[in-house]
Amino acid sequence: MIHNMSANLGAVQTEDPEEHTIDQLAQASAVTVRNIRAHQSRGLLPAPEVRGRTGYYTQEHVARLQLIHEMQTDGFNLKAIKRILDDMPPGSAGEVLGFERALRTPWGDEQPEILDAHELAELFQGADDKATQRAVKLGVILPLGDGRFEVPSPTLLRGGAELEKFGIPINTRLAVQEQIHRHTERVADAFVRLFVERVWKPFNDSGRPESEWPRVHAALDQLRPLATEALVATFHQVMSVKVDEAFGKVIQQEAKPPRKAKPEDRERSKDRSRSSARRPEPV
Repeated sequence: MIHNMSANLGAVQTEDPEEHTIDQLAQASAVTVRNIRAHQSRGLLPAPEVRGRTGYYTQEHVARLQLIHEMQTDGFNLKAIKRILDDMPPGSAGEVLGFERALRTPWGDEQPEILDAHELAELFQGADDKATQRAVKLGVILPLGDGRFEVPSPTLLRGGAELEKFGIPINTRLAVQEQIHRHTERVADAFVRLFVERVWKPFNDSGRPESEWPRVHAALDQLRPLATEALVATFHQVMSVKVDEAFGKVIQQEAKPPRKAKPEDRERSKDRSRSSARRPEPV
């Protein structure tokens, strides 16, 4: 997906030599002419090539405007955006935009669902207000208002509902989910740190050469399946060991013959029986 995205961006920049007037640029970038001129005056957008009395803009200008818009959406102010753009090598806006969009690509293809309070209660049986808030904190459900909830992972919620059939209460299920979430965060941190330290930092320190962008995109592209496969394979391996350990002990215990009572144990039992027989019954 990321390869296709960067390839498409590259194709737009190299195979489509079309130049834009400012009105055409506004249409291509979905940014108003007024804002384009404002970005130019702030130094956010390079000046066009002027021929005669007309300025002509390139696809690099389009990509730069789209990148500015997406960074504003992320909460960056224009001063911070200018600092970021000033540090970018000339002509790299398209690559940075493609990389930024690749980072936003979801790691799974599961689609969230919207449930009303009644539908949620059916899947979340036994949940009081405290349990519901706990589920919100874990990101299992997201309140939208008006009695509606977003479920980012329907698979996760329905898996928990299945455990209800085995008599496992909601608070116990949420406690297990807290442990899973905490350990998964550490795994995610390890893979992100691996990418940043071994791929992004050397690339960034070398000035982000244009020839290296495909390698960075490829590394990010491969990180998704590799991280998922490594996590699942390790879980299967560890789970097998833990199940063998736990149920091996149970089977060994069941295989042992019943413990024979010692003579002193039998004498104590007789004494208790005689004592009970002599005790007068209440009137």
